[in-house]
Amino acid sequence: MKSATPKVLHQICGRSLVGHVLAASRELDPENLVVVVGHAREQVAAHLGEVDATVRTAVQEQQNGTGHAVRMALEELGGAVDGTVVVVCGDTPLLTGETLTALAGTHHADGNAVTVLTAEVPDATGYGRIVRDAGSGAVTAIVEHKDADEAQRAIREINSGVFAFDGQLLADALGKVRTDNSQGEEYLTDVLGILREAGHRVGASVAVDHREIAGINNRVQLAQARRILNDRLLERAMLAGVTVVDPATTWVDVTVTFGQDVVVHPGTQLHGSTHLAEGAEVGPNSRLRDTRVGAGARVDNTVSDSAHIGANASVGPYAYLRPGTRLGAKGKIGTYVETKNASIGEGTKIPHLSYVGDATIGEYSNIGAASVFVNYDGESKHHTTVGSHCKTGSDNMFVAPVTVGDGAYTAAGSVITKDVPPGSLAVARGQQRNIEGWVARKRPGSAAAKAAEAASRQGASED
Repeated sequence: MKSATPKVLHQICGRSLVGHVLAASRELDPENLVVVVGHAREQVAAHLGEVDATVRTAVQEQQNGTGHAVRMALEELGGAVDGTVVVVCGDTPLLTGETLTALAGTHHADGNAVTVLTAEVPDATGYGRIVRDAGSGAVTAIVEHKDADEAQRAIREINSGVFAFDGQLLADALGKVRTDNSQGEEYLTDVLGILREAGHRVGASVAVDHREIAGINNRVQLAQARRILNDRLLERAMLAGVTVVDPATTWVDVTVTFGQDVVVHPGTQLHGSTHLAEGAEVGPNSRLRDTRVGAGARVDNTVSDSAHIGANASVGPYAYLRPGTRLGAKGKIGTYVETKNASIGEGTKIPHLSYVGDATIGEYSNIGAASVFVNYDGESKHHTTVGSHCKTGSDNMFVAPVTVGDGAYTAAGSVITKDVPPGSLAVARGQQRNIEGWVARKRPGSAAAKAAEAASRQGASED
């Protein structure tokens, strides 16, 4: 990956690669879930603790092959285990719980000692081929591409590296795996031959979609997997009643949820725990993270992080909602408005060019254009409260801590530093003073002076 981040911690669609594999594995409801860690194990183990607190880890001090890794996992569980052991790869984020369930089901139904997950691919070059018995269909061998003859290379069914084993037989066979190969490693695939030679059945379960077994080894494959998974998520949403106008430019995380009749416009990104309620409309060109959008709300050209937008509210275009923003039903946050840690009541509007931070605003108030809630004194943040049914003028500064009572008005251009009683008009600005003739005296001959002189002549002639 050419990265300081371990491969399995790279993310697509809101989860790490290993996180996707864990989620699929959890759908089997396993008695134990063990992740074998080696390279950068401190980082990987810390991440596992965040995404799945009950997962167990087994340390592979030396990377001595896939068979050795599985042996370390069994040792973590105390040795041989009863029941089925499913082995998956940590870099296959497209693998689904349905496919793993089908693998386990085939394993039990056929009474296999080991069942390998396979897939039929358009181009099998470089993959291990699955060789089957012509009569029974049992797997007789997995032949690597470099070792395959012409007939075997024509086979399109390949090994995925995902297996279901009988736990007792697996432990016994791992003890017989040798390292007399070019890599000097313990290969898990050798277990298949050992079990077959011992008279046990080796079977296969074919994945419906060959793309599920794709491993990630570079950034190109990471992007390809992201595209596939994103398309899968959008298709699921659309089949559930969501309109996605342009799937090619719409990106969602696996944790995003939707109500019916939601509309998502082009250029929209939905991340984290974002939820769009019934009839909500988002986009174009919006990025929402951990944001709840109420039923019937409209969000246009907006960036929102950890905000709550009420039902039938309106946000944007070009709004920025920062963490702690709560906009009530039928409220409005308009063009070039930024909010943070602000509770904004039902029906209240902040239409234009304003910053509202560390504030509580009541119901059905209107905040004038170019207003700033001055919340920071250089050391601490302070709170501003504006009541219900207030009308504040344009170009107001609210210097916190300050309270504007219910039903109060503030005049345009005011700097509000003292509390405003309910029903009052606050005026906090200097008196205007006009100095006549200033331009002619200070800027003689300028365009402004000539325009003023012409206006004066025009006024005199009209008189």
